[in-house]
Amino acid sequence: MGVEPRDPVAELFKYEPRRLVALAYRMLGTVSEAEDAVQESFVRWYRLDDAKRAGIANPAGWLTRVTSRICLDMLGSARVRRERYVGQWLPEPVPANVFTGATTDNSRPLVPSESRDPLDRMTLDESVSTALLVVLEAMTPAERVTFILHDVFAVPFQEIAGIVGRSPAAVRQLASSARRRVRSQRAHAVDEAEHARVVQAFGAACREGDISTLMSLLDPAVTLRSDGGGFVRAALNPINGVSKVARFIVGILAKQAKVSLEPQITGGGPALALVRDGQVTGVLNLLVDGDRVTRVWIQWNPAKLSLWPGHGPQTSHH
Repeated sequence: MGVEPRDPVAELFKYEPRRLVALAYRMLGTVSEAEDAVQESFVRWYRLDDAKRAGIANPAGWLTRVTSRICLDMLGSARVRRERYVGQWLPEPVPANVFTGATTDNSRPLVPSESRDPLDRMTLDESVSTALLVVLEAMTPAERVTFILHDVFAVPFQEIAGIVGRSPAAVRQLASSARRRVRSQRAHAVDEAEHARVVQAFGAACREGDISTLMSLLDPAVTLRSDGGGFVRAALNPINGVSKVARFIVGILAKQAKVSLEPQITGGGPALALVRDGQVTGVLNLLVDGDRVTRVWIQWNPAKLSLWPGHGPQTSHH
């Protein structure tokens, strides 16, 4: 018997949606927006007539370009929406391996196989961390799209130039400025083991209500931001300073006797989840610089906990 011929359209639908959602999530910061962008890219694919579709030599590349342009447009309009957002806007934290299905199939790698410079490129885990996504929020849409396409997905500058409507030289500058923003986030290098140790110690101090130990883990310039989106109660403004941040966290846990703080592995590494009756009601991420926590992010908005257990509308208030 002969080998069944591969159906390129079937292949497209098998692999591309998940790969593209993984790409768009890094550009937009939420899974729902990423799914909307990818859906729109497939709508545009099907709006092409048969002759135009047949003339596209690399459908996956076409979909990547179109999805990236859609994300670029969405990022522009997102700035206006976020000005009306209730309280602090934070990206959606994702569980570990949520996009693994898009990366492990040998025939369709998420990242092109061209040589990658480890100094210039982010790892896939780093690229879904809350720490990076928060930095990306401060970038221009063109910077963000360029950084994700080049430093994470290894798309050549020449191709990115066509997507963002800039010259290859200008795109190189965008990537360079974006990279500087990312590198300026930490003053000291932190390895995975040290980060995990600090997260573990932070969680233990919170659970024990040990404000003194918790304060010893916090950098003097620590800032806490929490996102309730208007659905659940959260601090509307950033909380600054060792004492205020420590007392805020211990205070919210003390008020919620049924909520436990449990270690979780997110797409960006170790984190802590607020869990009630087996349901995740919040995800707490930390930025560790040296051996101190400089940033605390708490995602309470149920709309941004879509991939965690018990993500429906919550009745508790924080």
